[in-house]
Amino acid sequence: MENFTLILGLFAAALTTFAYLPQSLKAIKTRHTKDLSLTTIIMLEMGLISWLCYGILISSIPVIAANTISIIFMTIILYLKLRYK
Repeated sequence: MENFTLILGLFAAALTTFAYLPQSLKAIKTRHTKDLSLTTIIMLEMGLISWLCYGILISSIPVIAANTISIIFMTIILYLKLRYK
């Protein structure tokens, strides 16, 4: 059962993490971020950092991995949003 829980966590983490990838790639390709809310991006970034800290505190590999990768994607989106305002 412990392996199933880990696999489920990794699967969920992969889905939610890579959901940011298409938006990141589109923003990089088009340099268009007008329709993205800066407030939402900042809130998501802060939430991801909080989840990462939580994952570290509970030593959860799925939480740590997912949020580390998500922070990278969201930081790219934030950078592009600020750059192409």
